[in-house]
Amino acid sequence: MSGAAMIGSAPDSWGVWFPDDPRQTPWERFLDEVAAAGYTRIELGPYGYLPTDPSRLRDELDKRGLTVTAGTIFEHLHRADSWDTTWKDVSAAATLTAAMGARHLVVIPEFWRDPQTGNVLEDALLTDEHWVAYAAQMNRLARRIREEFGLQIQFHPHADTHVDTHENVERFLHETDPDLVSLCLDTGHISYCGGDNLKLIGDHPERIGYVHLKQVDPAVIAAVHEQGIGFGEAVRMGAMCEPPTGIPDMPPILDALANLDADIFTIVEQDMYPCPADRPLPIARRTLTYLQSCGPLR
Repeated sequence: MSGAAMIGSAPDSWGVWFPDDPRQTPWERFLDEVAAAGYTRIELGPYGYLPTDPSRLRDELDKRGLTVTAGTIFEHLHRADSWDTTWKDVSAAATLTAAMGARHLVVIPEFWRDPQTGNVLEDALLTDEHWVAYAAQMNRLARRIREEFGLQIQFHPHADTHVDTHENVERFLHETDPDLVSLCLDTGHISYCGGDNLKLIGDHPERIGYVHLKQVDPAVIAAVHEQGIGFGEAVRMGAMCEPPTGIPDMPPILDALANLDADIFTIVEQDMYPCPADRPLPIARRTLTYLQSCGPLR
């Protein structure tokens, strides 16, 4: 059997990283343009960017022919005594996500290096004890999110976090419960951190529950790693680039996903915060056309 890759987009592709920032695309324009680009599925983006009143948001989505695939939220459960503050944020995002009829919640680990300034905030490596405790907290979070909201946690490895390299993603998968925690495989972040997307899909097909389709510029990434540049500055340098100009190569990724025995949302993302207001829409259109030419998408 084989599944289907179901394409969508996200506020990230319109330069949106924060709930409210004057340098970002206003939410009404994002919704108008993502629909105009040809997408029918979106993520919610940072909680509070789109309206948080379910009735209002549903009206705004319906009149543009859009549906929600997932909510997105950061967590910091690797830190001691972090449950209450994490749950406050995650449960708010989960409430809106479930109200929109979505089934997934993309959870991203907090940065060890400030994404804007590049300043180191904490140790970049977790100890063995921290790994075990972190995994236990993630299992707890996933179980409670499933029980209270009916959502599946999709954990998103990310540059400048503790779950970044191929080795660390493998360790995270080993430490967490496969019945509770799946991966949001972000192809750009895996490549950014030197990982192998195809190997992760091949070695852990049952753990791939959701995908962000993204490419990185290998020349920029080489400079970023050589100079120890933080993620925010790397994005401003053009680390995340428009397909098909970067890596990983998209057709093999889409083929591998099509061979999974599951229907998977594949959400187009291109980090480019901040960006001119007129830049995202043409890129979104070109990217959709390109990806549709690469393999089976619906």
